[in-house]
Amino acid sequence: MRKPMLFPSFTGALLIAAAGLVPVAARADAAIEWNVRAGEFIVASGLGTPPANRVMAISHSAAYAAANAIAKRFPASASQAIDAPPTASIEAAIAAAHHTALSRLLPAQRAAIDAAYNAALARIADLPARTAGVAVGEQAALALLTQRQDDARIAPEAYRPHSAAGSYVPTTIPLAPQWSQRKPWLMTSASMFRPEPPPALNGERWARDYNEIKAIGGKLSAVRSAEQTEIARFWEMTLPPIYYGVVRSVAAQPGRDLVRNARLFAAVTQAIDDALIAVFDAKYHYNLWRPITAIRNGDIDGNDATERDASWQPFIDTPMHPEYPCAHCIQASAVGTVLRAEIGQAPVPVLSTSSTTAGGATRRWSSIDAFVQEVGNARVYDGVHYRFSAEVGTEMGRRVGALAVQRFLGE
Repeated sequence: MRKPMLFPSFTGALLIAAAGLVPVAARADAAIEWNVRAGEFIVASGLGTPPANRVMAISHSAAYAAANAIAKRFPASASQAIDAPPTASIEAAIAAAHHTALSRLLPAQRAAIDAAYNAALARIADLPARTAGVAVGEQAALALLTQRQDDARIAPEAYRPHSAAGSYVPTTIPLAPQWSQRKPWLMTSASMFRPEPPPALNGERWARDYNEIKAIGGKLSAVRSAEQTEIARFWEMTLPPIYYGVVRSVAAQPGRDLVRNARLFAAVTQAIDDALIAVFDAKYHYNLWRPITAIRNGDIDGNDATERDASWQPFIDTPMHPEYPCAHCIQASAVGTVLRAEIGQAPVPVLSTSSTTAGGATRRWSSIDAFVQEVGNARVYDGVHYRFSAEVGTEMGRRVGALAVQRFLGE
């Protein structure tokens, strides 16, 4: 693997996403352009990772429904049935779907969203086609926002910290304990792919993975290599743009068309959103301690092969939710599963993306497996996930991604 490289500086020929510094040609198709733009707006909004991916799924699903209603390339579900004239502009429909969804879901970003939308429409010279496309896109987005409105009404967060009466516990509330209450896009329930319990604390597997992360994932690790440290820092980023550079590596290949790319982004965004619903269901069901807690309490786990380190710290800050399974891993595997099906028998292009937590550096992979495996490794190098958690998350992501393939990618 080559060392990460920085992308060139901004020029008028590139749209550089502030969220991921990913270059997109000025004449990139509308599906790719709006994928970049949506990532920019989401990062600027300050949303956390789970709600950010919900926004991505809604806006991209609406855009695909609008584009396919006009092109009639792929089967449409009953919920996507939209009456659209074939002369309507698909570019205008995609722009209008994203504008309608994003401006309602990210109201504080309305000015920037409006500016991007107006610029996109100004490039479409055929006024009747543009007007018709706008109507289709708005209709698709409003229908989907209505279908998904219950997402915004999940029960309030009501996490109950574990404590004896009168005893202090850390007072930061964990992330998204209620997230699994959302209605999935693809799964039949949040617990559809809930995994088996994590390894028993008195077993050999627990001791092996405990000692691995204790050695390689610590802030002061003496065994983590410079390359592993770069990988760890790169995948500290969790917001959506970290994955969409990889998806655009496929979408930007020669010979692809606008509607197919819109479909690809809809499949990936729904797979990622469902992956997070599934992983938070499992996380709060099993409530497994993070490495920083386990290693500082290694003398009470009932395993003679795990020694306590009272001052151990992970390489990065530990995310504020239970450990098992790995959320980054389930997302990467879901993306990889969709991309494998989309590419089929064709050669895999060089995959790449960039990361703000690594100073805008870029990493590249020659295979989907290498990309997915690196994400799992990174979370061990980071000191926040055990190896078994990465493996289980990867398998869950494969199963969620397979549902997206089944729904979207059958020709």
